[in-house]
Amino acid sequence: MHRLTRGVRFSINPFLSEEPEGANSYVSRPAGEGLALFLELSVEIVGDVEPATGFIVNVTDIDKNVRLFAVPVFVERIKKDFRGARHITFSTITELLGSAWNRLSDKFGTARLSKLSLKLNPSRTVAIDSKDFEMFYFCEKFEFAATHTLWNKDFSGEKNLEVFGKCANPTGHGHNYIIEVTIKVPDGVNNFSICDFEKVVDNELIKIVDHKNLNLDVDCFKEANPTVENITSFAWNKLVGRFDSVLLHGVTVWENDRTCCSYYGGKS
Repeated sequence: MHRLTRGVRFSINPFLSEEPEGANSYVSRPAGEGLALFLELSVEIVGDVEPATGFIVNVTDIDKNVRLFAVPVFVERIKKDFRGARHITFSTITELLGSAWNRLSDKFGTARLSKLSLKLNPSRTVAIDSKDFEMFYFCEKFEFAATHTLWNKDFSGEKNLEVFGKCANPTGHGHNYIIEVTIKVPDGVNNFSICDFEKVVDNELIKIVDHKNLNLDVDCFKEANPTVENITSFAWNKLVGRFDSVLLHGVTVWENDRTCCSYYGGKS
């Protein structure tokens, strides 16, 4: 069984009577004109590879179906609410995702629609997953800078250098970390606030680790090595149970663009 993900980008100018189609789907199609809203809908398909083509589903068919059946869901509602000067709430966004799911779910032959993710900006996403259809997933990326040293006091100096390499430098070294926090929002929750969510993450985690020497300034890492694995579980423990009306689903920490770790609170 394979999973195929395809991102479909589109732009909406709420004040145009018709959306210009454009000719560059890599950027967005509809293309938008002037200052337009940019969105990206990622579609995850699960299925078997067809021997004759090597495809689960031809991505051109995914593009065609998303633009024909899903994109109009967002275009019509966003234009209507903008013109009526109505705020588009988080619950409205999840409603639109659900409508797009219903329109797409039977459009991929024997393959199954597994996940829809709407990218609101480069660091913020709302998703719906077939495994837990009564929940919507909201994730947002944050950044912090910190220094650390990886060292085991029970190892010899030579052993520490062998195991940890440059990370065993006694004076430490730094990373610009990126952390993505994902929460589950039950369907029907109308009081979820992105600003409140961000304040919790900032107060309970970011302020503790940002511009700090993790080994010296964070109690947990005076004993445990501040590896990306341990930072991820530390972040989970600082955030779990801190959100009102929503549940922490997972935490992913990148220490660079090649190395990251995710933690889901003991769930496999």
